[in-house]
Amino acid sequence: MDGLLREYLPIVVFMAVALVIGLALLVAPFIVAYKNPDPEKLSAYECGFNAFDDARMKFDVRFYLVAILFIIFDLEVAFLFPWAVAFGDIGLFGFWSMIVFLGVLTIGFIYEWRKGALEWD
Repeated sequence: MDGLLREYLPIVVFMAVALVIGLALLVAPFIVAYKNPDPEKLSAYECGFNAFDDARMKFDVRFYLVAILFIIFDLEVAFLFPWAVAFGDIGLFGFWSMIVFLGVLTIGFIYEWRKGALEWD
């Protein structure tokens, strides 16, 4: 039994320290927080001015379209980083594969541009 306790003691200490830190982080804001906030701090904030409409109003489709386009081109950059790191190992085939990938994305970008998806009235 003594050997088993000695093996698990570091785990118990680690869990105790984690519990103390977690509780400290949960309690600290209530102790340290500023108690009398400014009314300006409590006001609703939306794009630099006060909210003037219901939060459940319907959004324009262009918001979603711009968000999807951002995700698509953000993923393009996410594929470029590992490709650039492994560029020396993948050879000519990897180079031309990425050129085709970028070409398809460029064609999609041009299509969206011509359809007016990036125009904002």
